[in-house]
Amino acid sequence: MTDLDTLKLALRDFAAARDWRQYHTPKNLAMALIVEAAELVEHFQWATPEESRAPSPEKLAAIRDEVADTLIYLVELADALDIDLIAAARDKIAKNAVKYPAPQ
Repeated sequence: MTDLDTLKLALRDFAAARDWRQYHTPKNLAMALIVEAAELVEHFQWATPEESRAPSPEKLAAIRDEVADTLIYLVELADALDIDLIAAARDKIAKNAVKYPAPQ
């Protein structure tokens, strides 16, 4: 998988094969997303800035898994609400450019 649409379809198939789609409401997916994000944050709790930039290979593998879980739930949430993540990110960057202009 190399793009969000392919990932989205793979996640749909994965959930459907397990009859999980019935549970994948926006509310449940948003809650699962924040739980996974909290698990990601745990890996950085009390770490110094230097430690956070250079985790051990074992810690990096665990962080990678939590990043993946967070992405998976975000993609599933966007799919449940028919949000194009790339378009939403592009639009938000444009809004932020107006709100926070670069210094001249």
